[in-house]
Amino acid sequence: MAARPIVTGLQLSPATGQSGSAALWHPTREYIPMITVHHLNNSRSQRVLWLLEELGVAYEVKRYERDAKTKRAPAALRAVHPLGKSPVVTDDALTLAESGAIIEYLADRYGDGKLAPPPGTPERLRYTYWLHYAEGSLMPPLLMKLVFDRVASAPMPFFVRPIARKIAEGAMTSFIGPEIALHLDYLEGELGRATWFVGGKFTAADVQLSFPLEAVAARAGLGTSHPKLAAFVERIHARPAYKRALERGGAYELLR
Repeated sequence: MAARPIVTGLQLSPATGQSGSAALWHPTREYIPMITVHHLNNSRSQRVLWLLEELGVAYEVKRYERDAKTKRAPAALRAVHPLGKSPVVTDDALTLAESGAIIEYLADRYGDGKLAPPPGTPERLRYTYWLHYAEGSLMPPLLMKLVFDRVASAPMPFFVRPIARKIAEGAMTSFIGPEIALHLDYLEGELGRATWFVGGKFTAADVQLSFPLEAVAARAGLGTSHPKLAAFVERIHARPAYKRALERGGAYELLR
C-alpha cells in the first residue's frame, strides 16, 4: 500500500484525482467521508472532534495516550506524521496536521458554508484572522506560563530551587503575566461587540479559539475580570455537538 502524502495544505488524492475526496463510493453515487482523527488525550484534537460533530460528518477516532510521567505523545503518532503531534487528520489519501489548517479544511470541504463566512467578505477576513491568532498569538504566552510554572515546582537540588523559582517568578511578573492579561483584555473587548468572535453567528473560528480559552479557564480562571470570556466558555460547553465530542474523545482534563 502506498504511503499517504503528508501535507500542510490540500493535495489531490492519487486514487481519485479529487481534492480531499472521500474513500468510498456509495451505491447512491454519493461520497462517504472516511475521516480519521488521530486523537491525543487532553490535547488540541478535542476541538477537531467538536468541529466534526458540528458539521455532522462521519468520522472515526484513533486514540493515543500521553505518557503519564512526561505528558508527551507516544512514538506511535510519528508513524502518522513525522512530528508525532496531535491533531492529525487523515481523509482518504490526505494527511493533514496543524489545528488551524485542519479546521479550515474541514469547514470548507464539508461545511457547505455552515461554519465559515463566504470568501471575499470582511467576515471571512476576520474569520481567517482568528484562525491564525489562536495559535500564533494567544497560545505562546500560555505555553510559556505552563513551562515556567513547571520550572518553579519541579524537583531539584535544594540549593538550586531558590534560583530557579526566582527566574520563573521574574519571567512571569515582567513578561508572561502582562502578556496574557493583554490578550485576555483584548478578547474580552472583542466579545463586547458580538456574541461570537466573527459576529452574531457561530463559526469554526470559535472552535479554534476554544482550546486556549479553556486552558485559561481551567488553570487560572477567568473570574469576574473577564465575564464575557467566561460566558463564551459556558456557551460552547452547552452546545450539543460539544457534548457529543466529549463522549467520542473521552476524558478531557482541561475541564477539571
